[in-house]
Amino acid sequence: MRVLIVEDERAVARTLAEAIQEAGFAVDLAFDGDEGLRLGREFSYDAVVLDLLLPGKHGLSVLRELRTEKPTLPILVLSALDQLDERVDGLDRGADDYLSKPVALKELLARLRAVLRRTHGKLDSAMARIADLEVDLAGCVVRRGGRPLQLTPREYSLLLLFLNHRGQVLGRTEIGEHVVDRVFEPASNLIDVSVYSLRLKLGNPSLIHTVRGVGYRFDAPGSR
Repeated sequence: MRVLIVEDERAVARTLAEAIQEAGFAVDLAFDGDEGLRLGREFSYDAVVLDLLLPGKHGLSVLRELRTEKPTLPILVLSALDQLDERVDGLDRGADDYLSKPVALKELLARLRAVLRRTHGKLDSAMARIADLEVDLAGCVVRRGGRPLQLTPREYSLLLLFLNHRGQVLGRTEIGEHVVDRVFEPASNLIDVSVYSLRLKLGNPSLIHTVRGVGYRFDAPGSR
C-alpha cells in the first residue's frame, strides 16, 4: 500500500516516513500544500497523512480539493492546531481522522491501519485469513500454518494489496503504483522480483497465481 505524507517540517516528515515504511507501506513525501495536492491528484494512494499549517496552499484547502476529487481516499489530518473547533472543522471538511502534534508513532500507525480497514472492504477486521495464511494487521505479523514469516516492507505491502483485491487480477503497473515509492517504471522487473520473493516466502500450495500476459491473482489454492 502507498501513503502520501504532506508535512513541511522535513525532519518530522522523514521520521513519519521511516515509521510508515517499516510498517510495510510505500511512502511519498511532499513539503508544501501545492506539491501535496499535485501528488494526491496525480498518483493513486491508499491514504494521505496531511499537515494543516503548510507553505503555499493551506492544508484545509488541500483536504477539501482532494476530498472533492477523490471522495473515498482516506485522509488523516496531523496538526499542531489542537483546539476543538479546529478538529471539528477538519473532520467536517472530510478528514477521516484527526491527530494532534506531537503524535506517538505507534498511535499514528494504529490510526492509519484502522482507517484502511474501514475503507478497504476485505480488511474489515484486525486479522485477515486465507487458507492457512493469517495476517495480524494490528501487529504486522504474518503466519502460514502457524509458522511466522519474515517479510520485507515491500513484500508486506504487496501482500496487503493482494488481500484487498483477493480473487482479482492485478497488472504489474497497478501493483507498482501501490507498492513502489514515487514513479513506477513499468519496464523494470521490480514487481516480478517482489512477487517471486513473496511467493517463495508464502510457500506451497501457492496463493499467488500468474495470469499470463495480464498480471497476478491472489486466492486460495485451487481457486479459479
